[in-house]
Amino acid sequence: MDRRFFLAGAAASCLGGAAQARPPDSLIVTTYGGSWETFWRSTLLPLFERRTGADVRLDVGFGRTFSANLRAAGRGRSDYSILMMNEPFIEPLIPGGYFERLDLSRLRNYKDLHPAAQSLNGVSLVGMISPIGIGYRTDLVHRPPTSWRDLWTNPEFRGRLGLYNLQNSVGKSMVTLAGRLFGKGPTDMNGAFAALRRLGPVLQTDFNMSTMMGTGEIIVAPYDFGEIARLRQQGLPVACVTPREGLLMWDQSFCFCAGASARELAYRYLDFLLEPDIQLLLARRFFVTPVNRKVVVPPNLRAAVPITGTQLDRILPTDWNWVNRHALELEARWSQTFE
Repeated sequence: MDRRFFLAGAAASCLGGAAQARPPDSLIVTTYGGSWETFWRSTLLPLFERRTGADVRLDVGFGRTFSANLRAAGRGRSDYSILMMNEPFIEPLIPGGYFERLDLSRLRNYKDLHPAAQSLNGVSLVGMISPIGIGYRTDLVHRPPTSWRDLWTNPEFRGRLGLYNLQNSVGKSMVTLAGRLFGKGPTDMNGAFAALRRLGPVLQTDFNMSTMMGTGEIIVAPYDFGEIARLRQQGLPVACVTPREGLLMWDQSFCFCAGASARELAYRYLDFLLEPDIQLLLARRFFVTPVNRKVVVPPNLRAAVPITGTQLDRILPTDWNWVNRHALELEARWSQTFE
């Protein structure tokens, strides 16, 4: 899984028989477990249903769950109408024809999206962004980081650096980042893995970096600004900086399944999520960065959501098509590097 806030037990999809009992024109949407499911059920879907009179079914899982369900159903036969997934899960399914091309003329809020959220592949767009900078313990780090290169050069970090592993999209983005910094470019695997080896011993996790940061086992790591805000609320002395070279990100992207029912409702649902008021609602609840440029983050939220507007221009893109085509080689070389 790719998200910090996914909780144990949320991995089990609840589609299947209950979804089949719905009328064929009902809207089936997805979200994650834990606080995401709670918010969707208690707040977001009731707002949409009151506005549209729609019959909406929620399926809970994560990218791997939804990908497996799509493949199991077969192209054009999924019960899903619209999926919320991460781009690394979307890209491998595009060649198989599992998604429809977006009709952007049906999304009145699309024109207001930041370029980092607009569709690059024709089938998905980003509805929420979690920018990734460098998080660190302010009580344990004497020379705060200002650059990604500091992970390599600051001796304080040796042996106390956390990294997301390659099962997480940020682990994959770290490979392309290392290629940018120390190789010939983001797809230079030789340069990237030679640099990653020079980091020395690192502590890896799939998604829960905060446990190790809380205990002081690690003192610095690539970090989501929103999660740093949560840790500060809990009293942990942490901060997050935007490195000079730019930011990485987690995305929450949306796409329409090929041949799905309730197509008109699905477009209304996505446009609803992109509205400024709903974007701000999501930012308040999950500390994600709004992608609609009309959103003004209020002063009482800016410390938790500091990366907004033109600051999103600093996000370094990851070529997920390239990453997925080289997945096996990346896994093998990562294992060799951090054996």
